[in-house]
Amino acid sequence: MSVYGFEAKTIDGQSQSLDAYRGKVLLIVNVASKCGFTPQYKGLEEVYRRNKDKGLAVLGFPCDQFGHQEPGDENEIKNFCSLSYDVSFPLFAKIDVNGDNAHPLYKYLKTASPGILGTEGIKWNFTKFLVDRNGNVVKRYGSMDTPEKIEKDIAALL
Repeated sequence: MSVYGFEAKTIDGQSQSLDAYRGKVLLIVNVASKCGFTPQYKGLEEVYRRNKDKGLAVLGFPCDQFGHQEPGDENEIKNFCSLSYDVSFPLFAKIDVNGDNAHPLYKYLKTASPGILGTEGIKWNFTKFLVDRNGNVVKRYGSMDTPEKIEKDIAALL
């Protein structure tokens, strides 16, 4: 099992197989537009732009499960990301990351790389999963781990 076996809807409503990212290093992040960590969009975009030609893809999954900090619809989210942070990395439709309705990709990510003390639940927005070129989850990072701080781990996989 790897991340390549999953599909998700893009922010534009198209079905997208994660197999399209086969051979790339992935940074998969649950994002939100009205969170204290929202400025991490800037760092995510910078890390993406510096490394996309080396094989990095950042995948953003909006989620409204933490403090109702992603209240908008996909069009509002897309516009916010474009206008506020000039986001060019792929964004997907809003999903749940925890609970019975959690997206299958996130169910897999949480099992493949549990958090502190083995807990699987996502604690907050901007939790990050680093995936190697073979689709294997390498590491999980919390909200406080900035994109700049983890770029060395990304570089090691590139």
